[in-house]
Amino acid sequence: AISIPLSILTSVMVLSFLHETINIMTLGGLALAVGILVDDATVTIENIERHLEEGAALHDGILDGAAQIAVPALVSTLCICIVFLPMFFLSGVAKFLFVPLAEAVIFAMVASYILSRTLVPTLAMYLLKSKSHGNQESRSPFARFQRAFERLFQKVRLAYSSLLARLVSARKIFIPAFLIVCICVFALIPFLGQDFFPDSDSGQFILHIRAKTGTRIEETARLADQVENGIRQTIPPSEVNNILDNIGVPVSSINYIYNNSGLTGAADADVLVSLNEKHHPTADYVRTLRETLPREFPGVTFYFLPADIMTQTLNFGLPAPIDIQIDGADIDSNMRVADKMMTELSHVRGITDLRIQQQGDYPKFHIAVDRTKAAQGGFTERDVADSMLISTSGSFQVTPMFYLNPRNGVSYNLVTQTPQYDIQSSQNLQNIPISGPTQKRPAILADVASIQRTSEPGSINHYNIRRVVDIYASVQGRDLGAVGRDASRIVDANRKSLPRGSFVTLRGQYGTMSTSYIGLIGGLGFAIILVYMLIVVNFQSWLDPFIIITALPAALAGIVLFLFITHTTLSVPALMGAIMCMGVATANSILVVSFAKERLQHHGDAVANSLSSQNFYGLLHRLRSADFARVAHDAQAFAARVVKRRAEIHGGEGQLVAAHSKGLICLSACLRGD
Repeated sequence: AISIPLSILTSVMVLSFLHETINIMTLGGLALAVGILVDDATVTIENIERHLEEGAALHDGILDGAAQIAVPALVSTLCICIVFLPMFFLSGVAKFLFVPLAEAVIFAMVASYILSRTLVPTLAMYLLKSKSHGNQESRSPFARFQRAFERLFQKVRLAYSSLLARLVSARKIFIPAFLIVCICVFALIPFLGQDFFPDSDSGQFILHIRAKTGTRIEETARLADQVENGIRQTIPPSEVNNILDNIGVPVSSINYIYNNSGLTGAADADVLVSLNEKHHPTADYVRTLRETLPREFPGVTFYFLPADIMTQTLNFGLPAPIDIQIDGADIDSNMRVADKMMTELSHVRGITDLRIQQQGDYPKFHIAVDRTKAAQGGFTERDVADSMLISTSGSFQVTPMFYLNPRNGVSYNLVTQTPQYDIQSSQNLQNIPISGPTQKRPAILADVASIQRTSEPGSINHYNIRRVVDIYASVQGRDLGAVGRDASRIVDANRKSLPRGSFVTLRGQYGTMSTSYIGLIGGLGFAIILVYMLIVVNFQSWLDPFIIITALPAALAGIVLFLFITHTTLSVPALMGAIMCMGVATANSILVVSFAKERLQHHGDAVANSLSSQNFYGLLHRLRSADFARVAHDAQAFAARVVKRRAEIHGGEGQLVAAHSKGLICLSACLRGD
């Protein structure tokens, strides 16, 4: 209870020296390490307690108990820490997410090992007492509970002993069967699905509304009110906390820069819906609104944006997890290819909120001034442009004027502009008066210019200076990996249709996820190699470390099986857990192999001798610990006691390996000369 918080505080101090902050990743690393920190101190106390129960003096029992597990515990700690080293070679978002987590775990583990070797034995010297076997049993509630637990767990020990003995006897059948089961479980990996991070219910969602291009902001506000009423009809009033509408483009360019919803003009609006704590799943409401809103408001585009900070970070500011980006100078040809890809992508199962970000149908009037007619009337091109600006945008665009109020010292803009309600048609535009500095009698726009209806891009986006066309898409009812692979095949099939000088790239969260998966899977293999080499140095053998890592297939198979049973997709956090499991599973096997080697040296036939339930008693007694990790850490203490027993069993040499991994037991025997 003392070493655990001290280890966590030590890790926090070192993180502070490295200029790391307390965030969700560092806290996750500390939470991940707590379960292992329990083992270091607990194994030390249990081994000291065992020596005291055998009649050792207090001082000698503490020294022998702590020293007996010092080296094996160090190797186990290094195995757990070393699997996190590949995290430091990641790149991109995965590096910034998981390097702080790895640092938090490593620093806490190192501090825990040092404290369990120094502070824990020191406190044991002051708090523990020598055991006296002649005293009457305590009648305290805690002692009674312990004796009841021991009686109950004795049945578990006997059952485990019987099962283990049968597996050792039938090892030629068990080992192939075990490998076949692992292979069959690994066959479930394609059915798991792949996501970058697991989905979370943040209790809020952002709905983006895009009306027809060119819609005035007043009409967009009216449409947003109607959509808001539709949302209130879908979600019960008791679950709605707040609904906030953001309509149009921000006036400030700074606010526009930090906007990640894909705004293009006054026809866009964001509707942020916050739900109360006790609400139905947010994903169900989002799925319902995706089906009902397009039917109620035809011609309006709806799509949902990432609402929580984690998804926004993983998207790198993009409004969707999938971004198919076409860059090149020939925008018209690129837009035609994008339309073709949109048609193909709409048939992909699980894809939703499919749209092209850049609209090409923003309405405009093209005014062509006849310079000959304008010159005959005494007007220049600038006179026509200034007159147009004064009527449509105000005189402030041409000749800014201010009025300083002498009473309060505030300056006010003075603007002359034609009322907007007087310009309702193209005929009103043609009747705009044209004046010039040398003309006393004004003319109208229709006398010197022609007006033509046309369109232009509603927004222009660049990536590395090049014009781009973005196809955004989200995922619903299917994992991101499967949807991304289907989209990637469509992208590859349409590369040949691009004009010369244009390129298409699949960006967004899917691209980042693919890069992170490659780095983490490579790190997983690298971690196994590092752990293997560490054990080779410790055992001075190539065969014993190979037997130790036979626990890893069982650990990985257990991960795959439970992900499949719980319908959890494979994700980056799941891969992080698998990498850490490599260290834990290896640590749980190191000391058992050490025990098998010592038995083989003293008795010559570890397989035959292990079938005696009496010889399993010390190891099985350790199963009262919280998990199998304590078995691995405490097996060295058991080995020292079992080696003293002489068994007169003759036969061929053998070696027993019992490798434990979080609920799965892998037992293998390697017979020499058989």
